[in-house]
Amino acid sequence: MFAKMTIKKQYRFFLQQLQTICNLNEATAITDWVFESLAGIERFDVIKNPDLPLSVTKEEALSNALLALLQHKPVQYVLGEAWFYKMKLKVNEQVLIPRPETEELVQLALTHIATDKIAAPTILDIGTGSGCIAIALKKNIPAAIVTAIDVSGEALLVAKENAIKQDTTIQFFQTNFLNEAQWPALPTFDIIISNPPYIPINEKEKLDSNVTAFEPHQALFVPDNAPLLFYKKIATFGKTHLNPSAKIFMETHEDYANETADLFSPFYNEVTIKKDIFGKERMVVAGISR
Repeated sequence: MFAKMTIKKQYRFFLQQLQTICNLNEATAITDWVFESLAGIERFDVIKNPDLPLSVTKEEALSNALLALLQHKPVQYVLGEAWFYKMKLKVNEQVLIPRPETEELVQLALTHIATDKIAAPTILDIGTGSGCIAIALKKNIPAAIVTAIDVSGEALLVAKENAIKQDTTIQFFQTNFLNEAQWPALPTFDIIISNPPYIPINEKEKLDSNVTAFEPHQALFVPDNAPLLFYKKIATFGKTHLNPSAKIFMETHEDYANETADLFSPFYNEVTIKKDIFGKERMVVAGISR
């Protein structure tokens, strides 16, 4: 596909092809990312050395990437990497792609820890996936004792690899959090944080095909008749697994933030709903149980 083409022509062709499935801004961002990651070519190189040829190996890598992208495979899975909280993490189709709104959840927890001057907080990340939340917290609070759990052994392999690459020590456990019989194996914590599955199955058709076709469904969806399934479990778990002055930080479905907060209100104080940068109610914070 790219044989005997210059860098400039390759870049232009790649960009034009992507514009058949996305807008110019998105196509440009993806093209820049792919060329830098797979070929070591930045936008400046395209301008400075437009006639520079590529090796056959790099041409093939770009061609394969483009074919995958045109099939709506997310660029993060194509490249096997995603950025989260200034970290480049490994991702594959066993874990969700980290989102910017989850960075806001991390920042919320970090601000609380700093404000309350918790020197060495014990933290539990429920449904860790790629490990992005747990690793971001540990990197920013090296003294923290962080535990991360997930039902997926494949996801935990990714999370463990990311933790090693980010030079962080985290305790990972394969746990089915919905099974309360497994809870006694976990200690108490100063912080519980989670971005659990919260999308009802009936909303599947509303999502982009690159999400539904490639991202792990068990990390996305909950039954239509139980949209708050994981939050109910977290509320119950927290009653016996929170230390004094502890808090729970949760990412939520914007349509269920109030219902989620109502779940915690009878048993927790300082239950608050937080908006993301787009003004959507996407986070719920609950204080220690009474």
